[in-house]
Amino acid sequence: MGKIPTFSSDKVDLFESTAIAYYAAAQQDSSALLGTNAVDKALILQWVFFAENEISNNLGGWIYPLLGYMPYMKPNVDGATEKLKRALGALDKVLLTKTYLVGDEITFADISMVTALVLGYKTVFDKTFRSEFKNVTRYFTTVVAKKHFKAALGEVALCETPLKYTPPKKEKKEQPKKEQTKKEAKKEEKPAAEAAEKPAPKPKSALDLLPPSNFKMDDWKRQYSNNDTDVAMKWFWENFDAEGYSIWKVDYKYNDELTQVFMSNNLIGGFFARLERAHKYAFGSMIVCGTNNNNTIGGYFVIRGQEVPFEIYDAADYESYNFVKIEPSQYEEKKDEIYKYMAWEVEGCADGKVFK
Repeated sequence: MGKIPTFSSDKVDLFESTAIAYYAAAQQDSSALLGTNAVDKALILQWVFFAENEISNNLGGWIYPLLGYMPYMKPNVDGATEKLKRALGALDKVLLTKTYLVGDEITFADISMVTALVLGYKTVFDKTFRSEFKNVTRYFTTVVAKKHFKAALGEVALCETPLKYTPPKKEKKEQPKKEQTKKEAKKEEKPAAEAAEKPAPKPKSALDLLPPSNFKMDDWKRQYSNNDTDVAMKWFWENFDAEGYSIWKVDYKYNDELTQVFMSNNLIGGFFARLERAHKYAFGSMIVCGTNNNNTIGGYFVIRGQEVPFEIYDAADYESYNFVKIEPSQYEEKKDEIYKYMAWEVEGCADGKVFK
């Protein structure tokens, strides 16, 4: 299936790190790692899912763009950071009276939680950040000091200076040398037959034939990526061209069939992946609102022209979404809602993705 990490034995082939770790922990029947009764087993699974969905996912959304593993988009990074802080705040309250997450000894819940947190403590949780979550930090340092954790993780040095985003340097275009220009001027023209063999230029999109607009999609994308949402949206409304572009409310048609939040977010990612031809002409912010087994997908798109173009409606997943055009007369009424979707501040927002 192309998944990593993987585990293979004469009994089973597994992928996904949590499943592999769970299988390893289950090898000793006498071990309390997975709980000794139904209540403890349920609590352990609860914290395993919390570590994966609330800690690992959001920590990755904060750190991976800083490490260059994924594109840096400031609203996404800020959103992931805030969600992570909320999760750590909840965890901090729980650990106020606890040494370990379940019971009086280390369980699989602690293994999952600490391994989810370790990257943060190494790279971005500096002294100031750690002071906000003292119970989590006490818990983390207690667990990683244990012999078996040291053997796996080594000595964990707590972050002193957090990672910061460094925009890539623009490469300077080399000016062609004069000698080359002269040589090119001397080149003989190719015969007409040879010139005819050149591939025909790719047909233009119908959107390229629309009248020019002063609103440039690339400028808007830079505003959104590099500024706070307040600043970006102010620029948007001051520069938006309602004749050259249109705004669309987009909702998933089958919200009643959605289950896990991360799976819903993957649906958005899959839809965006199929819109490759629309990057030049569209921008969208789609979010998942709600909780596991009770969530919805919705958002807003800004599109060149006044209709949903071929570059979007030809995508395989298009039929799974309702696109409803927002008329210019509705802009004032919808401004607040559009802002919330762009800022990921819709009530119950759990995750999301930006198409740009």
